[in-house]
Amino acid sequence: MNYNEAQNFIIKKQSLGIMPGLSRINKLLETMNNPQNELKIIHIAGTNGKGTTAETIADALINEGYKVGLFTSPWVIDYREQIQINGEFISENAFTEYVEKYSDNDCSEFEFLTAIVYKYFADNKVDYAVVECGMGGRDDATNVENENLSVITSISLDHTDYLGSTLKEIAENKSGICRKNSDCILYSDEFAEIFKDKCRKLVISPQSDNLSIVNTVLSHLGLKHVKALKKLPARQEKRENVLFDGGHNVAAAKALESLIKNETAVIGMMKDKDVEGYFRIIAPKCKKIICVDVDNPRAISKEELSAVAKKYCNDVSAADSAEIALQYNPTLICGSFYMIREIYNLF
Repeated sequence: MNYNEAQNFIIKKQSLGIMPGLSRINKLLETMNNPQNELKIIHIAGTNGKGTTAETIADALINEGYKVGLFTSPWVIDYREQIQINGEFISENAFTEYVEKYSDNDCSEFEFLTAIVYKYFADNKVDYAVVECGMGGRDDATNVENENLSVITSISLDHTDYLGSTLKEIAENKSGICRKNSDCILYSDEFAEIFKDKCRKLVISPQSDNLSIVNTVLSHLGLKHVKALKKLPARQEKRENVLFDGGHNVAAAKALESLIKNETAVIGMMKDKDVEGYFRIIAPKCKKIICVDVDNPRAISKEELSAVAKKYCNDVSAADSAEIALQYNPTLICGSFYMIREIYNLF
């Protein structure tokens, strides 16, 4: 098996869809001798800001001289960017070896990837593993360790089909990463009652923003604060006069709203998102919207997307490909990290 074959093998598991539950990954981790329990894990859950928080914490630890594993998702530029040690992607050879060695499993793509992450970090004896939840917390594939420092960023409505239809239900799900023998850092005191009995010690960030929660984590570890968050691709990122934003829920739309005006937008989304809520905020700030299909089994069709967009914008069309959509010279590309990945390649 070469690297391309290994990548294709694991990506094909996307066809299994989202598969909440821990039985499959626990079985696979058993064959690996449970590497997750050898690691000092900083486990991050929340609706928005997880990736930025994870990367900023990892950078701060690296700057303090630690060997740090970082697991974030989804990928935007290179599949291997999801698995890093001290800022370096897992090598193609190492990734291929892990996929080939442990390919006999019934896991989803994310479950298999998560197991590889824990094994790779343990094999390389990292000082810290900074791990971002994929979705929710309690049933997320990352939620398999015996102890951790759990970090909860902002909580808003997302993945309601899986996590619950209210903020309280979603908070309950995310609190599932907490451990009675471990501490938890919480973004704000809004859901403190849910979290306080599920951890050893609850520490609440003094301000409800991502930089504050990062520095609260660093204080908890006895490390110096950072002055700014790390800039990540496709998070309100400007490239060649085009604004890219992979945020895909109402909270992300509200964060983007003040930055846009009279845009020509290319938008693609997943069908398990609040498409109506997203367009209600973003579409009125656009003079034209071009809807596209995203190459993912969970994607909503461009026709369905257009039908929603037309409620809030007078000029809406559907393009057969992202490449065709770019001919409209968009100033905004948003709604899905998966779509932005395709368009980055075209840029």
